[in-house]
Amino acid sequence: MRRAVIAFTAFMGGLIFVFLAGASTAWAAEGEEVKGTLRIQGQPVEGVKIKVATDADAPVGEATTGKDGTWTVAVDKAGSYKVTLDQATLPAGKALRDPNRGTLTVQVFEGNARNVLFGLVDANAPPAGQDDGGGSSYWARVAQLVFEGLNLGLIIALGAVGLSLIFGTTGLTNFAHGELLTIGAFLAFFFNTTLGLHLLIAAPLALVVAAGLGWGQDRFFWGQLRRRKTGLISMMIISIGLALFLRALLLFLFGGGGESYDQYVAQAGIQIGPISATPKSLVAMGIEIVVLIAVGLALTYTRLGKATRAVADNPALASSSGINVDRVIRLVWAAGTCIAALAGILLGTTQNLNFQMGQQILLLMFAGVTLGGLGTAFGALVGSLVVGMFVQVSTLWIPPEMKTIGALVVLIIVLMVRPQGILGRRERIG
Repeated sequence: MRRAVIAFTAFMGGLIFVFLAGASTAWAAEGEEVKGTLRIQGQPVEGVKIKVATDADAPVGEATTGKDGTWTVAVDKAGSYKVTLDQATLPAGKALRDPNRGTLTVQVFEGNARNVLFGLVDANAPPAGQDDGGGSSYWARVAQLVFEGLNLGLIIALGAVGLSLIFGTTGLTNFAHGELLTIGAFLAFFFNTTLGLHLLIAAPLALVVAAGLGWGQDRFFWGQLRRRKTGLISMMIISIGLALFLRALLLFLFGGGGESYDQYVAQAGIQIGPISATPKSLVAMGIEIVVLIAVGLALTYTRLGKATRAVADNPALASSSGINVDRVIRLVWAAGTCIAALAGILLGTTQNLNFQMGQQILLLMFAGVTLGGLGTAFGALVGSLVVGMFVQVSTLWIPPEMKTIGALVVLIIVLMVRPQGILGRRERIG
């Protein structure tokens, strides 16, 4: 037993060393650079000129945003640089949120790329806090933010449902769940850009592979740990290590830059009353709603769904009733990974793919699951919608950079009033 543990530890350590070494080589090869993405209401802004200079105003380079809104300027060495957005090149009707912040000074560290963000707004809209005299522009902005919050909430819900089901059936708080979103997005990217398949074909293939990975993950890893009676705290810590490993692996395989699918990168917006949306966002929301309804109906009416709820409620009693608990958990892992992969693919149609995209949304998924009630799929859905809605609507009163903090404050307040969450059940201890 001891030899097996030592051999396994050495094997995993060697893999991590190889991948981190490869990632370090990739970082070194890329060198220092300044980059960013220009978007307004989720849509990329093309043809905007960005100039980079030293602190002494010596020109370093310039770039023009592409169809996906991205730009990159390589710099010679680490140091402080001035990044200037040429406001004259902005498309008609677009402007900087703060015209005085057209030049930003950033620090670039050795071997790293520095992201620079410029906030853009609709130049035809009145300043925040003002309207056209009747309040119509304010309520139009509220409607737009509610729509965007619903879109974000549905993405969070897709990821949170799988996270909640896995917690409900196994008790595992899986910190590697965010990487399942990233893996799904990059599987579709591989089929789409490397193999040349259309995204409508690449996405279903990615979901099938993701489901297989989820099944295999429990069959050969988490299931073995449960069989050895590994404690939940130990498994949670293992999930953190697994998340770091998967993140390094994705960085090694796909690099640290932003990627995008070959299709549906930029689309013209359509106006629906006061709301501006793209066709892909409407289709994505339709898919998300259908999948979430299907999951809810499956949990309520199908034999597997009833077995899943029985295992989540009392695994020992479910087992004594003739339910194959391991089989149910394995199928939950497969379904949860597949749904998370779908969330990653849909998220990848609205932003650039990067190896940290799952990590960036993981905290919001945990907030949704905790707010809705741990271990309940319906609670994860409700909690995620509340979190997504508040994250977006809160920008009416607080800076967009702080919107995630506001969602976590709401989470704390709700849990102080109702510790079990919105749909969670109160439990008696002792």
